[in-house]
Amino acid sequence: MEKEKTVNKMGTMPVNKLMLSIGIPMIISMVLQAFYNIVDSAFVSNMAGNGEAALNALTLSFPVQMLMVAVGIGTGVGTNALLSKSLGMGNKKKAAKVAGNAVFLGIVIYALCLLFGIFGVKAYIGTQTANAEIFDMAVSYLRICCIISMGIVFFSIFEKMLQATGLSMYSTIAQVTGAVLNIILDPILIYGLLGLPEMGVRGAAYATVIGQIASALLAFIFHIKFNKEVKNGVKYMKPSLKIIGEIYAIGFPAIIAQALMSVMTYALNIILVRIDEAMVTAYGLYYKLQQFILFAAFGLRDAITPIVSFNHGMGDKKRVRDGIKYGILYTLIIMVIGLIAMECFANPISNIFGLSGESQQICISAMRIISWSFVFAGLNIAFQGVFQALESGIASLVISVCRQFLFVIPVAWGFSLLAMSSMDYSWTVWLTFPIAEFVSAAIACVFMLNIKKKQQL
Repeated sequence: MEKEKTVNKMGTMPVNKLMLSIGIPMIISMVLQAFYNIVDSAFVSNMAGNGEAALNALTLSFPVQMLMVAVGIGTGVGTNALLSKSLGMGNKKKAAKVAGNAVFLGIVIYALCLLFGIFGVKAYIGTQTANAEIFDMAVSYLRICCIISMGIVFFSIFEKMLQATGLSMYSTIAQVTGAVLNIILDPILIYGLLGLPEMGVRGAAYATVIGQIASALLAFIFHIKFNKEVKNGVKYMKPSLKIIGEIYAIGFPAIIAQALMSVMTYALNIILVRIDEAMVTAYGLYYKLQQFILFAAFGLRDAITPIVSFNHGMGDKKRVRDGIKYGILYTLIIMVIGLIAMECFANPISNIFGLSGESQQICISAMRIISWSFVFAGLNIAFQGVFQALESGIASLVISVCRQFLFVIPVAWGFSLLAMSSMDYSWTVWLTFPIAEFVSAAIACVFMLNIKKKQQL
């Protein structure tokens, strides 16, 4: 095995400062990723005549978009942790193979998204709505996002490579560039400004994918130019089942975690439409709003993983313990701020999207009830980053299943039966989320105690 002694801030900088220096750019990057999702909704919801139907169409499309992101980010998370650990061990040859195999996997993932965009979109949308107007808009939007998905796939991978070596500022610059381009193009393409035709939801889709491609190209350039610790070349892209297996041994739980968000949203769309179509619209909007908070926690989780993983590879248990401590502390601070913001600004936030009275009130109710789950969600997200770094992927996977499926879908279905008897009880459905996050957090604490004992941390 090839080993080289290197000086890397991942193993030398004080952990509390390191967590902030890497985590803040990652948080910005992840919040901007959430911004991609919400900015389309803000513009299409204000389309004259059919804005609320267009918002509903985006809600139906969102689970597939999340699934694409899930596979890309999960592959990136596995790459991130394995790359960090290889560099921490001084094994630069393996690090190069990890990076090359990640690019190969990106090509495979994009091919699958392309095929679904061509052949699967209509069947998928048809399972969620019988409204012809919403169906047509959802198919148009999602088809574009799938067929031109190379941007989101490859950005997810190159972003994690930059983060693995402490260059998260460059991934943030790439993300900011794409987000700004998306914001500029949205009104131009949706409403038909500057002499261009009015494209509606198709314009929103084109603005999104163009922004994603711009981010991916910049991230690729930054990786080639600045990631000097990682060798690049076509020879390193030769598929290695061993390397791919190691990437997904770490990254598969992250894929499941993100994919379960997609499955959960899809299932909830079906449950909520039984109560009232306005419930689907309101939940879809709320879900995108809450991502500003949850994705900030995901950004810090993605700082926790390489920091803990790098120092785990070095065998420095004190720095591993500090990584866990500061990661959890900073994540909880983010979530408390998110809770306060949601409670204080629910009304003005909901006014931005031009919803009808009923949909707006349902959305406000969702914000004020579900936001109480944030603190427990923060614990779960931070623990998942720690579990991935300490090669305890099964624990991370179990927490994902609990908080995004096992304690959500059955509970929501039960509350929906009460809500169907009277809309006065529709608010009870939102109690699902605090319940699910609290129970999952208790389980995660038990896992953490067992892992600390087993690894003598």
